[in-house]
Amino acid sequence: MSMVNQDILKMLSSLRRLIFGVVLIGFLVWAFQAIVPPPPNICGAPNGPPITATRIELRDGRHLAYAEHGVPKERAKYKFVFFHGFSSGRNDGSFATPEITEELGLYLVSFDRPGYGESDPDPKRTLKSTAFDVEELADQLGLGSKFYVIGNSMGGQVVWACLKFISHRLAGAILVAPVVNYWLPGFPNNLAKEAYYEQLPQDQWAVGVAHYTPWLTYWWNTQKWFPASSVIARHERTPKEDVTQQGVYESLIREMMVGFGSWEFDPMDLANPFLDNEGSVHLWHGNEDGLVPVTLQRYVAGRVPWIHYHEVPDAGHFFPYADGMREAIFKTLLLGEK
Repeated sequence: MSMVNQDILKMLSSLRRLIFGVVLIGFLVWAFQAIVPPPPNICGAPNGPPITATRIELRDGRHLAYAEHGVPKERAKYKFVFFHGFSSGRNDGSFATPEITEELGLYLVSFDRPGYGESDPDPKRTLKSTAFDVEELADQLGLGSKFYVIGNSMGGQVVWACLKFISHRLAGAILVAPVVNYWLPGFPNNLAKEAYYEQLPQDQWAVGVAHYTPWLTYWWNTQKWFPASSVIARHERTPKEDVTQQGVYESLIREMMVGFGSWEFDPMDLANPFLDNEGSVHLWHGNEDGLVPVTLQRYVAGRVPWIHYHEVPDAGHFFPYADGMREAIFKTLLLGEK
């Protein structure tokens, strides 16, 4: 082989390595940009959304946006902190109808969880930190030494956290169709697995990614190759722009990583915080809930005998909005009505 041909082969080999290197670098840059979420668009920051809500400043400098509902706090007989569901916000505190708030003297304060709406993101958010946010909100608003909590859907997980970490501050609690973490250690493997596979295939993947590889959760739910979470897809079809105005990562994606991640506790190990019978905890669920398997709620209720479990027949995930249901939910806790 001539010297010229050898030089050409060397040049082609070097060119191939160069092209491969460029392609590899390009792929890595693309992968990094796809996996790493953009920074949040903080409310009140330059070019960020305006601050329109009433907010408090928390112990670590973050701000929590809240809204008040029902009768004025000064004449309220019962004071509640309400925890909204997935892709919702502080304005969903209207969970109690005007009629029931007047009849019972209910005051409700609801807040945007960190990263939602106008509450500052918390990159270190956990269920435990959220429970302490609740306590600080109650103290700054002067709700007294004890108050009630109620959580709907994903907000039910915050109720569990309050029962674990600030139970001494609670007068009573309501969980309404609370979203279940399939990886709680108290669940038998076969039961959790069976319930897990009752989900839509795309939701099996979405919550599995959130649990096992949380660093991929943002990419999984924003890529277009495979179906993402059906709940996030529903939000995208009928968006509440103010809910995710600071970015989908610190709101919806962070919520998934916290809700289906490794918890600091197992609700099935909780002790009864109301041994003196001065309060109670009620869990409501529809027996035809297509989002949260009723089998897991039944198991939790069986393992936690001090929970008052109410299974609503022929009811899905949004059963609280049926006529008379919200009234029944509040009256059962507060008045002992069946």
